[in-house]
Amino acid sequence: MIQEHTFPTKEKLKSKKLIDALFIEGNSVKAFPLRMVFIETVLPYPEITLQAGVSVSKRNHKLAVTRNRIKRLMREAYRTHKHMIDTKGTTFAILIIYTGRGVITYQELERSMVKLLKRFNDAITITHP
Repeated sequence: MIQEHTFPTKEKLKSKKLIDALFIEGNSVKAFPLRMVFIETVLPYPEITLQAGVSVSKRNHKLAVTRNRIKRLMREAYRTHKHMIDTKGTTFAILIIYTGRGVITYQELERSMVKLLKRFNDAITITHP
């Protein structure tokens, strides 16, 4: 039985080298209040095609409680809509960054996540037709 809507540990972006590479040579797409930085790379697990991480700026959200809530909402929105991504057999590392200053509702975040994933698909279609 395959579960589509999961976010297992193997799919979580944790490598410091990959995260640094994302900011140095990665491309990005935006759908306010989200920004996705992505890079085509070789991942440590051959069975997965995508590793993802989420981030919220400490500058914009001082309280850890607020940052953690936003990150939980972002992971949930990503988990439920990641099936929309078509990597066309290549492997990517992505980091989704929350750029807004206020806290938004889950419904608004979900709408932005869907837009962001569609823009990501469009961006990788251009480079990998």
